[in-house]
Amino acid sequence: MAENQDKIAAVREQLFSRRGFLADAFSGLAGIGLTALLQRDFLAANEIGPIDSRRWKHGCGRPPLEAKAKRVLQIFCPGGASHIDLWEHKPALAKYHGQPLPGEENLVTFQGKNGNLMNSPWPFAPAGQSGKMISTLLPNMARHVDDIAFIHSMQSKTNTHGPGCVFMNTGAIFEGFPSAGAWVSYALGTANENLPAYVAIPDIRGEPPNGKANWSSGFLPAQHQGVVLAAQQPIRNLNVPSGISPEEDQATRELVHFLDAGHATCNPGLSELQARINAYQLAARMQLSAPAVADLDAEPRSVHRFYGSDDRNPFKAAYARNCLLARRLLEQGVRYVNLYCASRASGVDGLLNWDAHKTLKADYERHCPIFDEPTAALLTDLKQRGLLDDTLVLWTTEFGRMPTHQAGVTGRDHNPAGFTCWMMGAGVKGGAIVGATDDFGRRAAVDPATVWDFYATVLQLLGFDHKQLSYYHNGLNRRLTDVQGNVLRGLLA
Repeated sequence: MAENQDKIAAVREQLFSRRGFLADAFSGLAGIGLTALLQRDFLAANEIGPIDSRRWKHGCGRPPLEAKAKRVLQIFCPGGASHIDLWEHKPALAKYHGQPLPGEENLVTFQGKNGNLMNSPWPFAPAGQSGKMISTLLPNMARHVDDIAFIHSMQSKTNTHGPGCVFMNTGAIFEGFPSAGAWVSYALGTANENLPAYVAIPDIRGEPPNGKANWSSGFLPAQHQGVVLAAQQPIRNLNVPSGISPEEDQATRELVHFLDAGHATCNPGLSELQARINAYQLAARMQLSAPAVADLDAEPRSVHRFYGSDDRNPFKAAYARNCLLARRLLEQGVRYVNLYCASRASGVDGLLNWDAHKTLKADYERHCPIFDEPTAALLTDLKQRGLLDDTLVLWTTEFGRMPTHQAGVTGRDHNPAGFTCWMMGAGVKGGAIVGATDDFGRRAAVDPATVWDFYATVLQLLGFDHKQLSYYHNGLNRRLTDVQGNVLRGLLA
């Protein structure tokens, strides 16, 4: 007994001595700092094990409405592609070329004062059985007009590229909101457990304005963020490092999963850790599946020639390879593919994207050949393979261009008041036209349409009522369509 009391006394002396106090305080403060750094990882998802991401407001595991589409391809042309030089013919521009825009003679827009009305430098010609007038800059795309439903009355809430791109992709002009692809991933889950549900394919020239915010998961669970993959940019860190055996790799994954699952059990709350667990598991499966899907050399040379991936123009060849990659991803069950043609603005307007402020003619004669043949080939390929029966194709840009030229130059300024987007494929009425801008292409004049209307229609084709697909965040049931949006029924087959 006396021996035990001596030991207790010694321990007490060590604990309550000045030296012991300082040592313990140092260790304790380090522990507090480490806990703060790792707090987000210690907080786990509400559920343990694989999350069923196919959830919506009423917890339904499949679309509650009749779904026409199972997957989406969204082609995005950053820079504000001109509706009046590509898709919407305006004869009044030729008739009144060189005259002031009636009622807006001294108009000042995004980059300053505007000049007079400017006709498109390229003629329009009737295409398809419908006779839809399309710019002669797009001879290959013109072959698809009878399958496309055009929305000529789109409007945006901003005239700035970054917020405009984010708004077109997320329905919000501010960053931090989920993209449409993230919403579809959340609503439908994956159709192929070995590949991401949502893939973003940036152009070889760079990311679009505001970059990764365009394919962000926002406040949705983190696993619904788009995975970046491109022909010129394989998925990083996918391969096992040299010197690590398959057995060691498997054992490491099992240990990490065991530790993460333990944290998830003890600390329910946030989704980041569960998303990371799922990402590790997906990455392991993708080590086998992704290289095969991204192996474009497996395609016959005739297919590469058809897409234009062997073209002398390196930008066209790179975009064509990304078009081919998009088809292979859709074919393997990826739910949502964002395909970008062009990138963010550069020091020279119109060099890297469709932002033709100064030299419209030279800029679009650079961009249209890159876009036209590969995109048309992709659409033809999807149709020939039967994929258009259940794939919805979208073409989008952040806003249009002014019918006038900018003062002192031969380019057009930003125009969020009226522009064109289109849809094609599953459930879409080919040849349909919704809305129109005024005679000069200045403003949406017939059946104005919003980004929220656009995505209400997309969700309808995927089998969801956009008013019901929601996620509770910060006290609100958030939606892709905010508190607005009406289905554009004129586009539905």
